[in-house]
Amino acid sequence: MSIVLAVVVLVAPVVALAQTPVERARALIATYHEDPHHIDEARDLLEEAITRERPPDAVTLLSRIYFLAGEVRATTDDEKLATFGRGRDLGKLAIEIAPRSEAAHVWYALNVGRWGQTKGMMRALFLLPTIREELDTIFSINPRSVRGHSLAGNLFFELPGMMGGDRKKAEEHFRKGIEADPHFTALRLDLARLLVAEGRIAEARRELERVVNETAPTNVADWTARERPRARTRLDELRDRK
Repeated sequence: MSIVLAVVVLVAPVVALAQTPVERARALIATYHEDPHHIDEARDLLEEAITRERPPDAVTLLSRIYFLAGEVRATTDDEKLATFGRGRDLGKLAIEIAPRSEAAHVWYALNVGRWGQTKGMMRALFLLPTIREELDTIFSINPRSVRGHSLAGNLFFELPGMMGGDRKKAEEHFRKGIEADPHFTALRLDLARLLVAEGRIAEARRELERVVNETAPTNVADWTARERPRARTRLDELRDRK
């Protein structure tokens, strides 16, 4: 064994041990496309870590992990409700610890929204004031919040007109988010969905092709596991549409 290789072998475990729970959890969810169980491992790691202390970055990340677990790992409505509910509670705690944290407000709002969707339309509508208040806060902290524009765009797109739905405003938010981060491929999928609903099929195809052909996605795991496959499926469905 060469001296250089020996040093690498000896140092690697030390570097791994030097990672904080937050760093390790981030690394795990960044590779969940390789093994979905990484989400569970990251969740358990941070749940254990916050029994000792509750730094805002750990609590906020754990709220994000529960949202991801609800999207990827939960398979029944009961599991989703429990998972998004825990993410919601952690997001609220993160806001109490760090009231001006954009990420804390984002993951709280996203978990609240998904919990409401899973619970049913009436519950989702009941939660609208909370989500709108959170969006106001998110944009007051960061007017270019990518996830904020994603949430706002989906809200305007999915709501009926009588409840404030507005496809023009939805498109504006999707495009503002893409302008802030052109490689955030989830937003291009959202925009494509709106364009299809508007009958703008050629424009939708272009957005979907950009997702499929993305070379530097902001979130590699989401793009690999969910967004690129969805874009390919949608392109197949639109093949014969004009």
